Amino acid sequence: MGLYSGRKDKKKIKRKMIAGCMAALVGIAVFCALAPSFSGKDGYGGERFWGKAVVWMQGQMNRIYLPVFAFLEEETGIHKSLLEVLEEILFHQAPVYKYSEEQAGMQVSIEDEDTYDLLIRQEGTDEEYKGVEDGSLEYGEDALHIDGDLEKGMLEENNSYNEKKQKEEEEEKEEEEALDKEGAETKGEEKEFQKAEKKSYEYDWGSVREYEDIVSAFYAIDSTTSITDEQLNLENLLGKDMGIEGGPENPQILIYHTHSQEAFADSVEGDVSTTIVGAGDRLAKILTEKYGFCVLHHTGEYDVEARDYAYSNALPEIERILAENPSIEVVIDLHRDAVAEGRKLMVNLQGKPTAQFMFFNGLSRTRSKGDISYLENPYVNDNLAFSFQAQVACNEYYPGLARRIYLKAYRYNMHLKAKSMLIELGAQTNTVEEIMNACEPLAHVLAKVLYGETGAQAREAAGVEMEQ
Repeated sequence: MGLYSGRKDKKKIKRKMIAGCMAALVGIAVFCALAPSFSGKDGYGGERFWGKAVVWMQGQMNRIYLPVFAFLEEETGIHKSLLEVLEEILFHQAPVYKYSEEQAGMQVSIEDEDTYDLLIRQEGTDEEYKGVEDGSLEYGEDALHIDGDLEKGMLEENNSYNEKKQKEEEEEKEEEEALDKEGAETKGEEKEFQKAEKKSYEYDWGSVREYEDIVSAFYAIDSTTSITDEQLNLENLLGKDMGIEGGPENPQILIYHTHSQEAFADSVEGDVSTTIVGAGDRLAKILTEKYGFCVLHHTGEYDVEARDYAYSNALPEIERILAENPSIEVVIDLHRDAVAEGRKLMVNLQGKPTAQFMFFNGLSRTRSKGDISYLENPYVNDNLAFSFQAQVACNEYYPGLARRIYLKAYRYNMHLKAKSMLIELGAQTNTVEEIMNACEPLAHVLAKVLYGETGAQAREAAGVEMEQ
């Protein structure tokens, strides 16, 4: 009987010990859960007294109640709270729950990666595809400065050039007629481009104040994206100074080609000088020799096998170039557009067939999803101001030469510099001659903006203060 009673007492003691241990573990868990509320910083950024006390007490309890855990922590140098340990124990005892949690996290990760990959691929291939009617890319009767003004302005520009050259042409003709008939070379060399000295058209900014008026006068907005008057207003578009600093001894402008394989109607296969890269060479030369800029022309190829990922392929190299040349303020990605066969983007400028061009902006925003966090661009507003001021200069000095500014959803690597610009120079139906002729007025327009002239004149006329 006494033996039985002793066994019974031992069982009671054992149950009490187990209950006590469980209570202690629960107490530790509760204490650790409340510990963060005592571990804030003081006014000088240091740990409060309570925070230090909690750390010490937790360490002591680890050593008393969980000596094995304390030993592992000291040996591995990996710190885990008791709640994390208890969570691991729970997962170990419930493997199905652990698997479901891991799969849930994996699905989110895969979805993000797939979404990013899809966006990058679309960005690399769709820049030529326009989600608007073809005619809406050109100026029509809906634009405020149309109603014959473009045609009139272009005629004035051509007449001004013709009047200046008429006397020279007559003298050249007389000299040609006097040349020896046996085949001596003539002196009638190709006429040089004459940059416009005065405006053929001038904006009445009082009538271009509202969002609808600005869009009507300047923009074509792709169906995939959207923009509001928070960005398209004169304060944002004209209020930023696009002039650049620094002398010509260090690179100021970078020209490159995400789509280096783009060619024209009569491009010679294998002759890079007859492609968009050749146009980049000419544009860089004109900006350097005629306007005094220091231009770096990068001819890397990023779309040889396919256009997919062209922008992501180009990005590391362009970032490297900019890091090695911190003086660069302007980044121009020069492309050519794609239009229906049989259609040509061309005007007659100073007696020469000249390709039209288009300034292009990526907004990093889709109409359906909103801002694209994967393709963030902190310089969207600056990019918009840059292209807008270039469009103003072109419409005022060479009316009809620039098509509408095109706004589309993706980023197109325009996040690298505030003065980043994507230009569509002509299209696949233009001849190389037409493309090369367009480089002259394009360079003049860019120079007007980068000298700060266009912005200053437009701000004064529109009554807009320069952003500080």
